[in-house]
Amino acid sequence: MPKVTFTKKGAFYHQLKTKVDLYFIENNLKKTGNWNLYFKTIVLTTSAVVLYSLLLSVELPIALSLLLCLLLGFTFACIGFNIMHDACHGSYSSKPWMNEVMGFSLNALGGNSFIWKCKHHLHHTYTNVDGIDDDIAKSPLLRQCTSQKWVPMHRFQHFYIVFVYAISSIAWITIMDFEKYFKQKVFTTPLRKMNLIEHFIFWISKSLFLLFYVLIPIYFVGAGPWAIGFVFAQVAMGYTLALVFQMAHVVEGTEFETVDVEPKLIEKEWAIHQVISTANFATNNPIVSWFVGGLNFQIEHHLFPRISHIHYPAISNIVKLECEEFNLPYNNFSTVSKAMASHYSHIKKLGRKPDHTDIEKISIDQHLILLNKN
Repeated sequence: MPKVTFTKKGAFYHQLKTKVDLYFIENNLKKTGNWNLYFKTIVLTTSAVVLYSLLLSVELPIALSLLLCLLLGFTFACIGFNIMHDACHGSYSSKPWMNEVMGFSLNALGGNSFIWKCKHHLHHTYTNVDGIDDDIAKSPLLRQCTSQKWVPMHRFQHFYIVFVYAISSIAWITIMDFEKYFKQKVFTTPLRKMNLIEHFIFWISKSLFLLFYVLIPIYFVGAGPWAIGFVFAQVAMGYTLALVFQMAHVVEGTEFETVDVEPKLIEKEWAIHQVISTANFATNNPIVSWFVGGLNFQIEHHLFPRISHIHYPAISNIVKLECEEFNLPYNNFSTVSKAMASHYSHIKKLGRKPDHTDIEKISIDQHLILLNKN
């Protein structure tokens, strides 16, 4: 893993954290989830169980069945956003054991909470740092920042990106988890050592996924209908997950860093790096906020990952004012459609072959890395 360090904490984060802490003290609130989150947990898990049961036990018109499969996949994504995400960050509950249990909701969807925590910790520490952040490590399939090598097929990436996102959850569950498990590495970083229990959980979870999402459905509805329904559900889940996370970081206005094998000092405090590498979207839309688990308040989440998303709308006002005071950008797209348009525009621009003018805009370090890779 390349060594990357940030400058020491400055006035921005200290002042911001003080004011956010004061908000919770004055309002006598815990930073973890409350009954708003627990109610969502009941609604989402019940919806998933009901949809799953309907699809296996009731003979429905084909069009309705496919619609329910899409809805099931979307519900799975929302469980990830709302339940798993808070739990794996330790913000679902003040009780560690509850966070651990609710974090296994990811295993119930086919993933692995241990590997995800390792991967996501790196993303939060080194957000948009090409060379460490696994979330932007899709080269050469996708070019997501200027430091990544351009290849001719990138000219069409704004077209085929839809397909890539659609298969992302299937690839995650069936390929990428196993790749990280056997290599014991997340991109360029060694995976935290797994004990015997974690190895057991990995294999039993994958086996149960095979049982509940492949074998049982085939038994009840047949291989053909299962295959079609499975693909529809996974496409809905994958596209929803991918797009929400991409709209938070890979859009116009967010900044990227790059690192190769040499140690690098990022001359910003960590909190400022989080602000400039992250974007919010549709923060005034409570419906979007409810379904995506507050991940449309991505700036707040990256600054305070151990605070439950239930509190993000309230503390966002504090964060925005502090950003204004310190003359920092507060990237915020007013609607989902504007964030999506910005993401696709960003991807389209990066798909063009870099010319000399583009290269001059890249930092000296990035330029050297490009030359080395070429």
